[in-house]
Amino acid sequence: MTARISRRWTAVFVLLGSALVSTHEPPLRLGSVARAEAVRADASRLETRFNPAAAGLSEQPGQSTTEWFTERAQAAGLDFVHFNGMSGEYYFEEMMGSGVALLDYDNDGDLDVYLIQGQMLGAGKTLADALIPPRMPLPLTDRLYRNDLQINADGSRTVRFTDVTKGSGLDVRSYGMGVATGDFDNDGWIDIYRTRRGPGGQMFRNNGNGTFTDVSARTGTSHAGWSVSAAFVDFDRDGWLDLYVGNYVDNDDTKKCFSALGERDYCGPQGFKPQPDRLYRNRGDGTFRDVTAEARVAREYGPALGVVTADFNGDGWIDIYVANDMQENVLWLNQQDGTFKNGALLAGVAVNQAGAVQAGMGVDAGDFDNDGDEDIIVTNLATQSNSLFVNNGSGLFDDRSVMSGLGRANQANTGFGTLFFDYDNDGWLDVLVANGAVFTKNAQVAAKDPHPLHEINQLFRNLGNGRFEEVTARAGAVFRLSEVSRGAAFGDLDNDGDMDVIVTNNGGPVRLLVNNVGNRNHWLGLRLVGGKTPRDMLGARVGIFRSEGPPLWRRARTDGSYASAQDPRVLVGLGAATSVPRVRVVWPSGRVEEWTNPAIDHWMTLTEGAGRTENVGR
Repeated sequence: MTARISRRWTAVFVLLGSALVSTHEPPLRLGSVARAEAVRADASRLETRFNPAAAGLSEQPGQSTTEWFTERAQAAGLDFVHFNGMSGEYYFEEMMGSGVALLDYDNDGDLDVYLIQGQMLGAGKTLADALIPPRMPLPLTDRLYRNDLQINADGSRTVRFTDVTKGSGLDVRSYGMGVATGDFDNDGWIDIYRTRRGPGGQMFRNNGNGTFTDVSARTGTSHAGWSVSAAFVDFDRDGWLDLYVGNYVDNDDTKKCFSALGERDYCGPQGFKPQPDRLYRNRGDGTFRDVTAEARVAREYGPALGVVTADFNGDGWIDIYVANDMQENVLWLNQQDGTFKNGALLAGVAVNQAGAVQAGMGVDAGDFDNDGDEDIIVTNLATQSNSLFVNNGSGLFDDRSVMSGLGRANQANTGFGTLFFDYDNDGWLDVLVANGAVFTKNAQVAAKDPHPLHEINQLFRNLGNGRFEEVTARAGAVFRLSEVSRGAAFGDLDNDGDMDVIVTNNGGPVRLLVNNVGNRNHWLGLRLVGGKTPRDMLGARVGIFRSEGPPLWRRARTDGSYASAQDPRVLVGLGAATSVPRVRVVWPSGRVEEWTNPAIDHWMTLTEGAGRTENVGR
């Protein structure tokens, strides 16, 4: 994932021929002191590149909706711009970007947005030293935006956001990285865990009145170190959400690294010791116990960047998959006794099909081929290709990155946030990849770009035959924007029955991709909540049994992607189907229930204990 590694690859390509060099340009130094003043002078150019009007994107009422996705962040009130603290000192953190959460914090039925902010990096550094000055009101803090969804007279919906950060308790001023969401105290209000670089993660309890309280010390979930992605998961099936935190490296900002040409360069993860991940077990009294050692998840670890939870081997217990940066990925198989065993190598998901480690950043799990099991996608560094691991039904995987069309199509880009999601509601899970380089590009440096790492994001349509077709060019003008994308969160922000996307940009503005086409097909939206507690039952699996074709299996979750939290609800595309004979839910406790003939093209809530349990099999 690092510039250092990328340059090594580039040197190899130079020897192989000039055609490859034109695709993977040899990187140049980023942010040297010698060009700092020139960068500052040209920073205003960044506004033009990030300006939707300058990119030909109309944000006025009545705009055409022929695009599959329309960028609406500024028009909707999302004015957040990320600040990475870059000053030319090659601090590792400034390359990582930050994540975003979609959560209904006020329980009004629509998704709100929480965005993570950076800070100035380096002892003694001030904002005057920043190569790209902050473009948010000072002081720099995280931002919470309330969704004030409008239902128009013609039945259409308009997403409007109001900045409610002030007084919310979420005006955090440390260097943030990522976010995980879940109702850890079972009170029906979703809580937040914030990862960061520095003194440790932060747990924010939702008070149910629009405010949050930092309960990190009280809950026992704050440990020193650099964490990026985390996930709430009920690994022991006791009804309380536990917490898995992926830790990165023990970074030392005083360490200096150099390229093969002897120039100052960013250090790669290999230059630092990785930190063990942490597993916290929920005691059910508002506190957690660190069970990392006894659960055996401290035995094998690497620099973790992506975390996703799912039942990969079909035994009814949630497992944990971790994407590591330039070390073997880890698949923690739940042993059903409070311990885990790493099965990644045997399962075929530790390395790629050539046996090489890759720079895993974003990760997700989903049943893309509709055969009833959880497959895995991992985004990687440019030249490595992204990875698609296909589950054979027993928890063993085949690497079909190349034959699926996902790997080769992304070799020129560096992927971060990603998710399996059905953007067109045809019943097949598609893929979006948020891209942004981690090594500088010649052409962008020559053009005096202040942040010469930008790339376009990509959209891939599932063809239903194990292959994906890249449809980026047809997806809308927002996919022609070249930016340094990192986090991505997916959810139905306007409750119209299709999946929208929030994308964060390192050193740039947030993007809101409103889906204009998904609800042209039929769909079913489900919120899965507990009977004894009104929280979202993360880890619940839902099967949609149709009149024709295999059942569609999806799961309730908030994890996956990169440093971000997703819509906890389940949205299932039905294509042309006009009815669903039955819906089966496998709850995290193991209980199985069914509902018959639900109304389609609507959101509805299924409550544990309210369905039919007689003669319902797995």
